Amino acid sequence: MTSSSVLTHFDAQGQAHMVDVAAKAATHRVAVAQGRIVMMPATLAIILQGSAKKGDVLGIARVAGIMAAKKTSDLIPLCHPLALTRVAIDFVAVPATTTGATGINDDEKKGAVCCTATVETVGPTGVEMEALTAVSVALLTIYDMCKAVDRGMTMTDVRLLEKHGGKSGSFVAGT
Repeated sequence: MTSSSVLTHFDAQGQAHMVDVAAKAATHRVAVAQGRIVMMPATLAIILQGSAKKGDVLGIARVAGIMAAKKTSDLIPLCHPLALTRVAIDFVAVPATTTGATGINDDEKKGAVCCTATVETVGPTGVEMEALTAVSVALLTIYDMCKAVDRGMTMTDVRLLEKHGGKSGSFVAGT
């Protein structure tokens, strides 16, 4: 087993603990996470037209994602509180396919909103959890704001795309 495969949130006795990062160098750290929420085409149209009864869905989801990144250590028990230097939340609307594409996946007949969160800090530990939390809460906010018209929305594919900085260097998904 390599040191990168050891679970760091357990001590030698197997007890959960917060990792000591005091001796780690403060470096510029960046993490990018992504996820999507799949919905009926009419729901996506409501979002894009800005006609949701609760207001600007993507604007409010963006603020929710930023707030979530800042509160990650309050939600994830062993996560360090960090002074974030940047949180950016971006959305891309993905319209339903007109042909059903391959016909393999029912999601192709639906619309979606993809959310990407980029989080940065200068510190002794990374911001992967903050980026993942930002995406998750932004998608949950979209669900909350649109559930009156589409309770069948599905949040999916939440994952870390990349991280940079620190002793372990860079990670890019799929490479």
